[in-house]
Amino acid sequence: MAQRPHVCIDRVLPRDVMRLQPTITTRGGRSRAIAPIGKTWMNGSTLHVSFLGGTPQQQAIAREQALWWTAHANLTFVFGNAPDADIRISFDQNDGAWSYVGTDAKGIAAGEATMNLGFLDGGTAAHEFGHAIGLAHEHQNPEGGIQWNEAVVIRDLAGPPNFWSEAQTRHNVLRKYTADQINGTAFDPDSIMLYFFPAEWTTNGIATKQNNVLSETDKRFVAAAKMYPKSDPGVSGEITELELGARRRTAAGIGKFGEEDLFRFTAARSGRYVVDTRGPTDVVMKLFGPDSQTAVIAEDDDSGVDTNARIAVDLIEGEYFVQIRHWNRDSGMGNYSIRVRRM
Repeated sequence: MAQRPHVCIDRVLPRDVMRLQPTITTRGGRSRAIAPIGKTWMNGSTLHVSFLGGTPQQQAIAREQALWWTAHANLTFVFGNAPDADIRISFDQNDGAWSYVGTDAKGIAAGEATMNLGFLDGGTAAHEFGHAIGLAHEHQNPEGGIQWNEAVVIRDLAGPPNFWSEAQTRHNVLRKYTADQINGTAFDPDSIMLYFFPAEWTTNGIATKQNNVLSETDKRFVAAAKMYPKSDPGVSGEITELELGARRRTAAGIGKFGEEDLFRFTAARSGRYVVDTRGPTDVVMKLFGPDSQTAVIAEDDDSGVDTNARIAVDLIEGEYFVQIRHWNRDSGMGNYSIRVRRM
């Protein structure tokens, strides 16, 4: 019998730290999340990575392949041994290859792994770092059109080296995202985020090939406005201070396609705070903190007036950052105002 392919796992947050992601349908029939935890890190983030074991050779492979992404994405990886690093990598050969997706890793207790590299075939480490920066499996692209032979897939993945339950196989392989759940491109058969599948896993006998390097589409996508652009249009790096409870709202605007505005405020005491936008521009808001530009607390699109964003959340003392962008990073611009207050 041919050797079954290694397949990695999309790790999901434990139930007690997951947040619901309800959707609403807005004008034009566009369904969007109104209170999700964001998967992408703040553009321009420096992410700290630590190794929880592994040989020098294994660690070197992980470092090398991680940098494949930062050659194109506006992110920086700093490798060390901090137990509270943003990404923490174990090398347990009995636990397969998996990673939490993007900022979901911030919900995992310090000292616990957020990624495991139980095997390092080909571009496995690069694939898992793709998850770590917020990318999903390409075969779950709603544009993919893969015709699964579900019974065979479930049977094969129940055996070695994966030993998955039917529920795990459905989550990691058979399930497809809906169009409103992803920022995406047309299906890319060359993506490093695509598994290798044998022909017997599909009803039409079509197989996929092993992709061990980033495709040209992978490179363009992570560098584009929807993910981590390095240059204009992009983040200016300037931070605007927000006065807590100011009588007048702070005027702002998205002046370039893909622009992201960054604001900062200080919560002097614990309590419930509200950050909201007003105006004709449809924006998306992310809140980071405390005292961190990478730890996502909440994200919102249309919970405010009309298509404005609004986040109401309990905060402890500390410094917080608010990131605002147009919902359409490719072609959206416009003015808005923003205000933060303690309830």
